[in-house]
Amino acid sequence: MTALDAPLYLHEEIILLVLRDEQGTIEFGAWYNQAIGSAVLSELLLAGRITIEDGKKRLVNLISDRPIGEPVIDECLSKIVSAKRRTSATNWVSRFGNLKQLKHRVARGLCQRDILRADEDKVLLLFSRKIYPEFNPIPERLLIERMRQAIFTDVEPVDVRTVILVSLANACDLLKFPFDKKDLKRRAKRIELLSNGDLIGQAAKEAIQAVQAAIIVAAVMPAMVSH
Repeated sequence: MTALDAPLYLHEEIILLVLRDEQGTIEFGAWYNQAIGSAVLSELLLAGRITIEDGKKRLVNLISDRPIGEPVIDECLSKIVSAKRRTSATNWVSRFGNLKQLKHRVARGLCQRDILRADEDKVLLLFSRKIYPEFNPIPERLLIERMRQAIFTDVEPVDVRTVILVSLANACDLLKFPFDKKDLKRRAKRIELLSNGDLIGQAAKEAIQAVQAAIIVAAVMPAMVSH
């Protein structure tokens, strides 16, 4: 398997969910910074690079400084490695979500894999901005189908990464972009089961619970969105 064929990381999947396919711009009202920060934290948990302590502060402990091989994740890992003192998962989610040029960096990685296409357009005929229209729709279609199966059927078990993605998207109010709100409301109990990690193994459930504690702020207050 080449790097181009490798599965998407969670933060790359978040970007695909919130980008308008043809326009290549972020959906209005998408709080993607918190979602991406949470996705990166999840990747570090799944890869065994960190743990999150139980307790009110949810402090992050460094387990390994070995790079993963993805630039955004590795930069975030390096910030934990170089930190003078431990801090909470919530704080790290905020820091990760506020990396400079975050959206563009993630999108450019997807451009290198021929999933998105880098382009420019004019705002009010005056200002240029970078946009990322979809070039290859298949990865997003497969992603949404995975989520659809998890949410709108009662199949078990559900893939761990899909559960985490649904959980993040639900906490950050992103499910409304690929799915109809009324349909989501009818499946609220199922989404709650997924978000609580009740349909997966204990270790992954603990990871989800830790991340949920870190991103709960995103459900009540939008992050600063940098376009």
